[in-house]
Amino acid sequence: MDKIHIILFYKFSEIQNPEDFVERHLNFCTKVGLLGKILVAKEGINGSLSGSEDQINKYKEFLTSFSQFSDINFKEEIGTFNPFKKMIVRQKKEIIRMDQNLDLKNRGEYISPQELMELYESDEEFIVLDTRNNYESEVGKFKNAITPDIDTFREFPEALKALEDKKDKKIITYCTGGIRCEKATSYMIKSGFTNVYQLQDGIINFCQQFPNTLWEGKCFVFDQRLLSHVDPEAEPITNCIHCNQTCDRYQNCKNPTCDDFIVLCEDCGKKFNGCCSDNCISEYKTYTAKKSRERQGYKSKEQTLGGIE
Repeated sequence: MDKIHIILFYKFSEIQNPEDFVERHLNFCTKVGLLGKILVAKEGINGSLSGSEDQINKYKEFLTSFSQFSDINFKEEIGTFNPFKKMIVRQKKEIIRMDQNLDLKNRGEYISPQELMELYESDEEFIVLDTRNNYESEVGKFKNAITPDIDTFREFPEALKALEDKKDKKIITYCTGGIRCEKATSYMIKSGFTNVYQLQDGIINFCQQFPNTLWEGKCFVFDQRLLSHVDPEAEPITNCIHCNQTCDRYQNCKNPTCDDFIVLCEDCGKKFNGCCSDNCISEYKTYTAKKSRERQGYKSKEQTLGGIE
């Protein structure tokens, strides 16, 4: 079996006709047989794809044939299974939503993985700021990083208020691949922060260059893997939600009305039906029983009576 190649990429560069760009992309990716998700907006492109080495190389040639994306950076990993089920290309207002009017040319300077390593080894004072969501930083973060308690990137501006008294401090931001730092640092500069940097190409690039050093735990990714193996020797920093043993087995709660990300060891996964709480176990059992009856052709009382109470 061929190795599965997974790429992550983005670039803020104006696309004059996003609708046409989406159509051409979807047609190409479908023809080649790629799987993944690509977001397109007037401000640029943001995507992650998986396929064979040949399929991925064909896509790289295709995307870099557009002049504004000729120098785009691809972060690449090797997977043991295909993390996507289908190919999606969608047009959006923003390729990473923040709902802020920003000049993305005015953003934090890049700091390389090597420079970040040297900064940690120096006596210089600095702040490391995670721009990702709380369920991402829960399973992995840089040493001594500040991890805002946010559920979505749109909440970052509000969370930044906690650093109002740090506007003149040296702040290094980071995220998975770099895209959120572009907007985060642009917003920070607009808000009066004077010494802002962003880790170039994000966590994945850093861990590939300096594995088992400053990164603690695992790296969350938005595909079926949930956790990247970019730094496989990194020790878990999380515990099973039920038994509290050290664990990095991340999954969605099986109760569809909950669907929260939870850390669940294999034994507790079996014991608690893949759920996060007693309430979710009860709801999940009711849900599966209902689905089982529907598959067998049974109708609920409400359906039988036409929905009349």
